[in-house]
Amino acid sequence: MDPVIIVGAGPVGLTLALALARQDVPSVVLDEGPGKDEPRPARTVVLREDTAALMERLTGVPLSEAGCRWAGWRSLRRKQVMREVTFDDVEPAPLHIAQHVLTGALREACVEERLVKVSVDSRLDTVEQEPSGVTAHTRGPKGTWWRGSYLVGCDGPRSTVRKLLDIRFPGRTAVERHAVAALRTELPWEDEALLHRMPPWRTSGPSAGEVTGRPLPDGVWRLDWLLPPGKELVTPELLVARIRETLAGWTGGPTPPYELLDTGVHTVHHRLARRWRVGRVFLAGDAAHLLGALGTQGLDEGLRDADNLAWKLALAWHHGPHEALLDSYQAERRAVVAARLRAADQALPLVRGGGGLRAVVPGSARGHDALLTDGHLGRGALGAPGAYATSPLAPRHLEAEVPVNTAPGAPVADVRVTAEDGSFVGLRDRLGRGALLVVLIAPGTGVWERKHWVGAGLMPRLAAAVTALPHPAELLVAESYPGAAAHTVLLVRPDGHLVTALNGVRPADLYAAAEATLGGPAKTEAEAGAGAR
Repeated sequence: MDPVIIVGAGPVGLTLALALARQDVPSVVLDEGPGKDEPRPARTVVLREDTAALMERLTGVPLSEAGCRWAGWRSLRRKQVMREVTFDDVEPAPLHIAQHVLTGALREACVEERLVKVSVDSRLDTVEQEPSGVTAHTRGPKGTWWRGSYLVGCDGPRSTVRKLLDIRFPGRTAVERHAVAALRTELPWEDEALLHRMPPWRTSGPSAGEVTGRPLPDGVWRLDWLLPPGKELVTPELLVARIRETLAGWTGGPTPPYELLDTGVHTVHHRLARRWRVGRVFLAGDAAHLLGALGTQGLDEGLRDADNLAWKLALAWHHGPHEALLDSYQAERRAVVAARLRAADQALPLVRGGGGLRAVVPGSARGHDALLTDGHLGRGALGAPGAYATSPLAPRHLEAEVPVNTAPGAPVADVRVTAEDGSFVGLRDRLGRGALLVVLIAPGTGVWERKHWVGAGLMPRLAAAVTALPHPAELLVAESYPGAAAHTVLLVRPDGHLVTALNGVRPADLYAAAEATLGGPAKTEAEAGAGAR
């Protein structure tokens, strides 16, 4: 079968290629550039804990050492500390890393992966599709025709794939603008990120605004200043003045020594493509959505697009068209991103606006700071990972379903499990292989070797039920899971989202949930012909 064609060699496209390769699906990545990324210290990304774990699984690189996990976060308003957060094992810190470092690690992993071919200097100009596959043409020094089973546009905000498919991309332009600088200096808050609203050294006017400081390794900081509405020109003189007054204000004295490494202007747009699938062609990442205000991280969402789509494409590639499963990509991911965009659009006037009733309501400022903090840290309505609660893949009417602390459709907690070979691993370590995961909660099993309990109690009956499922599944055992009673059975998707939790071994319910997760039984090519619509 033909490989999957991936248009775009940014983090989302490379992540999708590696995720497909882990499931034995070949891909061709069309890179319109030379295959190298310019180092830009001021262009960084913040990844939630589970997304950072995905990147480390795919690259094999301990990215936590290449980036920075903050020790804490503090929110200030004028001279007052409004909120402080300390990160620990219970509440792990997000990962802050330069985007070119992340992309470089992904590129190196692709070089070592035999199922991934990256074609540089290949700019897409034509896409044609029929029920059996996709044909793409690239121009440039290596201009040629490419044949693929599916095609995924990961080619950014100005996506050629989206334009060729005539998909609308409505939304708002320049929702916010930030002046950005990356510099090396010493600040009082070592390894702590901070948000400073209305700093006292800027006492009036729309430019009073706010500044965010996020540490990186080796004493480097990324600073972002919210710019006033309009098209104020960010001159070098203006930026240097902002740097000097901010550093002096934070250190309480003259401007400390600093080394300016990189600068830029970050403009936040909010846009959402009308369709994310047209037949055998899909959109992902910035080609499908733009978001980034209030700490929401567009790249983090793009990586989740790739993780969601990879196992579905892999299943269709190996086992034949599963139209309902492929359709669920748009249904799940677009709904999550749309909800985040709505939340940000509703919150922006609240936290940015002044005057009126909000200005005199006690506690409103503290509430705004809490809202901003949650957004920046990947929590709450503005930042928490989306759940697929209304997914078309969600099973219906399971009599044995019981509640746990993870809602159906939400990402699972990373508990320690015993694998089939008897080793102890994190639950996340078993994700992304294309198999469903069935987890039995069995207190006490962690103190015995697997051979002593694998044939006892519920295990033989559960093992038989897992073997009978309509898709390969791995049986794991955990001593505990948040909110789960003993003998609870969890069904987990290959991308780490909970399908259901069942009260004990219920083969019929487990089978029904697994079949629903796959979008129903596979169709023949003839039956799926209508899918190329």
